Amino acid sequence: MADLLTHVLAVYVVLTVASWGADRIAPRWVAVGMCGGTIPDLVKVDLLLGSATVEAALGVPFSWSAVSTLGGVGLVAGAVALAFGPRHRRRAFGFLAAGGSLSLAVDGLRVFADGRAGPWLYPVTWWRPPTPSLYVTSDPRVLVAAVVAAALVFAVDRQIGRDGDTE
Repeated sequence: MADLLTHVLAVYVVLTVASWGADRIAPRWVAVGMCGGTIPDLVKVDLLLGSATVEAALGVPFSWSAVSTLGGVGLVAGAVALAFGPRHRRRAFGFLAAGGSLSLAVDGLRVFADGRAGPWLYPVTWWRPPTPSLYVTSDPRVLVAAVVAAALVFAVDRQIGRDGDTE
């Protein structure tokens, strides 16, 4: 759960800071981007509905791990963006994909036993980039740092006092 919250807070921090310089990033789109930050973590659905169960139901090979790739983020973001009205679909897709991509980038910094991140660049390439091994997913200090950063950004954002939601 800490990993999921860290991803959402990282997207909040990045998009909120970006909104200070870009009027087109309204708070509601920051929230959409935060939802996109959860997309790579949909792989954890496997805990409730195993790949073997889905494979048996569909009759074809299946794996949830594809959700934690750029292709998976693009596919899920595209499907979710269809729920938005025609006028907002492209922007929704952009923010969902940005949130998911940032989540993948944060995951790329964690510790892997072999020193390489997962193949999250798929379908662009199967290459597994090296990771700087900055943190372990279960380390509570990562969550504390994310909460502190988000609280600081929240306080500064309220201090700036931006005027509501612009299109």
